[in-house]
Amino acid sequence: MSETRIDRRFAALKKEGRAGLVAYVMAGDPDLETSFEIFRGLPGAGVDVIELGMCFTDPMADGPTIQVAGQRALRAGMTLRKTLDLVRRFRKEDNDTPIVLMGYYNPIYAYGNEVFLADAREAGLDGLIIVDLPPEEDSELCLPTVKAGLNWIRLATPTTDAKRLPAVLANTSGFLYYVSITGITGSASADAGVVAKAVERLRAKSDLPVAVGFGIRTPEQAADIARVADAAVVGSAFCQTVADSLDEKGRAKPDCVANVLALARALGDGVRGARA
Repeated sequence: MSETRIDRRFAALKKEGRAGLVAYVMAGDPDLETSFEIFRGLPGAGVDVIELGMCFTDPMADGPTIQVAGQRALRAGMTLRKTLDLVRRFRKEDNDTPIVLMGYYNPIYAYGNEVFLADAREAGLDGLIIVDLPPEEDSELCLPTVKAGLNWIRLATPTTDAKRLPAVLANTSGFLYYVSITGITGSASADAGVVAKAVERLRAKSDLPVAVGFGIRTPEQAADIARVADAAVVGSAFCQTVADSLDEKGRAKPDCVANVLALARALGDGVRGARA
């Protein structure tokens, strides 16, 4: 597999001697154009890798904040096809920032795997995180994704033991996403001391960068994780900021985009200052 944008970004971060900030935002939340303005503004606000949420009607691994963000996007008419259109629009302005699509398999299955992968590559997508496809199902989408030149990024969790870890690492590329807590997104805070031991264990088995997510909401928490991992992943805090920036009819207030990007700058400052 040739070098990807994700590979280049983590190599650059390593050369800089710092961790990265990975931001998860829901595509189409709260509406298509506001979502795009947030999306396009993230790199300039200090985000190194963007995870673009793929809205779905049954997001079993997501906490209430991200579930509601997905519901807003669905009500606004968001689809997987429109999500790829967002990526195309983004690539007209930015050909360097890695974009990872995160979500569930059903929308891709309905789209058609082969057609989806061709469209995703053409749009400028770099990788997939599909949370409900285990390693035992790699022939379904993982291997075709890798063959198409996209990274397949897998989750490891506190319950991933030594017996299970080799299967998790197989066919994984780009980076490994370590889920710092058990449970759903946004349900607890990450413990940097516990995370440090987990990251050390993963690094002993793989050369992949380790990005840590779940339970990171503040610049201080992001900085704590950035001291022990290769990247801090923040999602629920961005979705909550969108929710807090809507009027009584659920429409984006004039400061919605600015509020989200201000959070990104604060988190980015925390990550960049972590190893200073």
